[in-house]
Amino acid sequence: MSRSTSNTISTPSSLNIVDRPLSKGKSEINLSSFAFLFSEMIQYCQDRIKAGHELEKKLSDMGVSVGPRVLELLVVREKNSKRETKLLGILSFIHTTVWKSLFGKQADSLEKSTEADDEYMISDNNMLVNKFISLPKNLSSLNCAAFVAGIIEGILCSAEFPARVTAHNVAVEGKKFSKTVILIKFNPEVIERNP
Repeated sequence: MSRSTSNTISTPSSLNIVDRPLSKGKSEINLSSFAFLFSEMIQYCQDRIKAGHELEKKLSDMGVSVGPRVLELLVVREKNSKRETKLLGILSFIHTTVWKSLFGKQADSLEKSTEADDEYMISDNNMLVNKFISLPKNLSSLNCAAFVAGIIEGILCSAEFPARVTAHNVAVEGKKFSKTVILIKFNPEVIERNP
């Protein structure tokens, strides 16, 4: 009896999942699916608060836990595992790469504050997370972009640029809807090491 041996060629589908390359993946999701998921996140947070102002804090905390994961994924995909060490480098990375990954476009502007050396602002004229939100009167000041601010804070802290990040609505003259400004206030040690 003869035994035949066959040579098997390893194809990408037969590789162990750990050995497969990390692909770019599908970069778009269905907008209605995202809106439904985000709505459920808001309801989840709303059920666990006592006062209206706590809702933004809960959304921000959820975003902070997402931020390091986004950073890790994008650094591997986009930057060949090289991390940013300069303040303007990480801000530019967030303004372009992170925004494109999250929202399909880069942010509308990145500006340094004229009032403080440790503050930067990222503006988006049409923030997706505020697009389909209708608020009751008791939550009229809620800015759901607190979730995005949390993601940015998580990214910055994970990249060793600790900062406090908040989201604000700013009225634009002549426009019906306000723009969202993500305010980034870096800790003093970040500014000291990045003159």
